[in-house]
Amino acid sequence: MAAVAGEKRRGRNAALSIAAIAIVVGLPLWWKTTETYRASLPYTQISELDTLQLQLTVELEVVFSKGSLTAEQQKTAPLQQTREAEHLLNSKTELRYKYETKYRTATVMEDDALRLESVEGMRRPALQWLNESPSGSLVIYVIPETSALLPQGVSVYVGKHRTALLQTPQDRGAKLGEVLRGLQPDIQRVVETMSFSDIDIKAALSDRVPVGKLGKESLADSMRTFKSSPGYEITFSLLNPDPKSHDVRWDIEGAVESYIQPLLSKLSGVANFSVDSQILYYAILGVTPRYDSTVSSYTLNAETLPHVINPVEARLGSNAASSHPVLNFLLYVPDYPHSPLYIKDRGGDKVPTNAFHSPRWGGIMVYNVNEKYTDPPRLPVHINIDMVRVMEVFLAQLRLLLGVQQPHAPADFLLQSPGNEGLTDWELDHWELDRLLWVRTVENIATTTTTLTSLAQLLDEIGNIVINDNIASEVYSAVTSIQAAIAELESCNLGLAFQASKEATLSSEKAFFDPSLLHLLYFPDDQKFAIYIPLFLPMSVPILLSLLKIASELRERRKEPAKID
Repeated sequence: MAAVAGEKRRGRNAALSIAAIAIVVGLPLWWKTTETYRASLPYTQISELDTLQLQLTVELEVVFSKGSLTAEQQKTAPLQQTREAEHLLNSKTELRYKYETKYRTATVMEDDALRLESVEGMRRPALQWLNESPSGSLVIYVIPETSALLPQGVSVYVGKHRTALLQTPQDRGAKLGEVLRGLQPDIQRVVETMSFSDIDIKAALSDRVPVGKLGKESLADSMRTFKSSPGYEITFSLLNPDPKSHDVRWDIEGAVESYIQPLLSKLSGVANFSVDSQILYYAILGVTPRYDSTVSSYTLNAETLPHVINPVEARLGSNAASSHPVLNFLLYVPDYPHSPLYIKDRGGDKVPTNAFHSPRWGGIMVYNVNEKYTDPPRLPVHINIDMVRVMEVFLAQLRLLLGVQQPHAPADFLLQSPGNEGLTDWELDHWELDRLLWVRTVENIATTTTTLTSLAQLLDEIGNIVINDNIASEVYSAVTSIQAAIAELESCNLGLAFQASKEATLSSEKAFFDPSLLHLLYFPDDQKFAIYIPLFLPMSVPILLSLLKIASELRERRKEPAKID
């Protein structure tokens, strides 16, 4: 009996020891080794960014030339004025414009430079050295009504280096405050032409503002222009559906070097660009042109144009794995049976360029060669594409798709002739486009805040997603950069603000699309039980049964009556 009692005691001790080890050591070890690693994230800062209060500051310098103010008005001229305008777009997006205007009179050298016989003299370097304004700021010279600088009917001249001339009627008896108030509408028009307009900024905030809050013009601009990206790929394709009839040759390399590359070089500070070209044979349009007997030609009307792109796009095949947006420009030479081919607008009139563009995709131009045919025709017809004619169309479409088109200036505005470069220098000064940078910076801020907010909500709702240190690092970097971009915009440091917003967009996109976030995104809990039950059940059942037996013996022992001698 003593041996049996000792054996039971050893069994109880062994069962208790195994249970203690499993509970004290096994469970914590299992919990630690199977827990989901989640690096800390700046949830508070991201929540603050969700409510965006964006301030755009423009520094203006208004310079009064000799004769634009009376001596009495010059004595009371203020040194600086600040004007603000607020727009509450929704409960989480507030927009504020701040115009810091400095007033001064022109120096002797500036007055000498402004004594030109006509505005043509602005093409000479007479005023170039006067004010090298930083990106985002403007200098406006107010000239007297008697000045012969501006042509008849022109009140504002927009020149190089972010400089404008403003000619206004003078009231010698008016107080200076009245003169300045009279200048404000014209100054505002100059700002909207050379920097940004309210329509441009609201279109850039389309990620945060519902479509119904945007005007028709803002919505059209936001839908047409490509979204901001660190890089773009441009593809030029020549479509020859009838190579037996047409021997087509084009100097695409020389045309890109002469027409496209100068623009891309000046946009290099905004994004990286790569250009390639290809020739596709037997590539036909997705629709059959209709013959119009009234013009003795085949036509494509506006309703059929959307159906042209998808079948053609399937043949392009280039840049399929590209991580950057692709801009497609197609030159289509109609086959012999369907030539000539013309594009008609919604009013039934021929499109002068015989081309059309598709928002956020590219453009297509139809190049007719029917004048090359002889009677009877000798096939194949040798065709050398007029690249000047083609590139004029593609360059205009490229500007539209990138958002670099010239602003809609009022009728009394005169923009300096761009010369051979195609765009005025105030748009491209210091290799950057001011109007584009304003829009892209705001767009990057809106995109980044939306991305960070969505990522934070996703990680907070799904607790079994692993958050690695590299993801946390990208999120912290995005938050820091976006805060810097907002601060630089408030300080009118447009170039620094754009670079910071660009870095913020890159970091937020890297974090959001990190592959490690996808592995456990839809990992259901029942799979966990299916894995752990076969492992723990065989071990836990004997331990539980032993513990139950020990508890039963203890209860029986307590029920036994105590022995009394």
